[in-house]
Amino acid sequence: MLSGLSLVQVALLLIAGVLLDVLLGEARRWHPLVGFGTLAMRIERLANRGSYRIARGVLAWSLAVLPLTACAAWSIRQCGAGALAGLGVHALLLYFALGLRSLREHNLPIADALERDDLAAARTLTGRIVSRDTAAANPTELAKASTESLLENGNDAVFGALFWFAVAGGPGVLLFRLANTLDAMWGYRTPRYDLFGRFAARIDDVLNYLPARLTALSYVVLADHPRRAWRCWHAQAPTWPSPNAGPVMASGAGALGLALGGHAIYDGVAETRPALGDGVAPEGDDIRRAWRLVRATTLLWLAAMMLAGAMYA
Repeated sequence: MLSGLSLVQVALLLIAGVLLDVLLGEARRWHPLVGFGTLAMRIERLANRGSYRIARGVLAWSLAVLPLTACAAWSIRQCGAGALAGLGVHALLLYFALGLRSLREHNLPIADALERDDLAAARTLTGRIVSRDTAAANPTELAKASTESLLENGNDAVFGALFWFAVAGGPGVLLFRLANTLDAMWGYRTPRYDLFGRFAARIDDVLNYLPARLTALSYVVLADHPRRAWRCWHAQAPTWPSPNAGPVMASGAGALGLALGGHAIYDGVAETRPALGDGVAPEGDDIRRAWRLVRATTLLWLAAMMLAGAMYA
């Protein structure tokens, strides 16, 4: 293992990190990623000017991510990778990178609001987690937005982090989370970020390539109709603009038997995106079904790592 940890240690630390996330959730104050976001904004303001925007974006990304990752690796080495203190640093880094409980806390209230016909609350809650316009969205559009967010962010906020922790421990999961955060901040095709944020977007694509496909495969394994999920993945993912969101969302939509994608409004402009899945339009309860799929996938990954650790102990 790149982390220097045994498979048994990795499995136990994955369980510890998930348990910390489930029990504690996101840090309400002094969250490290909030501080990192502030640092990234300052670096961007200084670097994103003048010519050579792509090169400046590479430099800015490196200055934001690499020193922190190196610091994490150095701290673990000083504590002793296999010592209790070093294992604790590993577990804390994984905990700060995970967002399983956050997915539940942000999405299930939308299902509750839709079920009690509180459209105003559902629009407000959905608008907090997606970039599309929700001010005039109907219940189906809100359920679709939340379900898509759960499926896609299951990979970004949970499975990608678990994968990179298994590969490279605390420093690996930290690098993944910081890179994912910079993609969310800089990876837009706007006049300001198109060139500057191109490196951040491509690095995130590379780091998410394997986790996204393992996530899609997990959705197939856990689907009520695996053939449908497999078919949707391979037929629809190539039509989606994101190379990693496509497999995850198409497979997840097929696993749930839902029709996702299609019409949405961004910044007042209507867009028609490729169709995802095969089935009925989503309702409030389908948000809960999507959450249960993400939760089951988490348990599947933990069980697989425990089995691997037991087999090669």
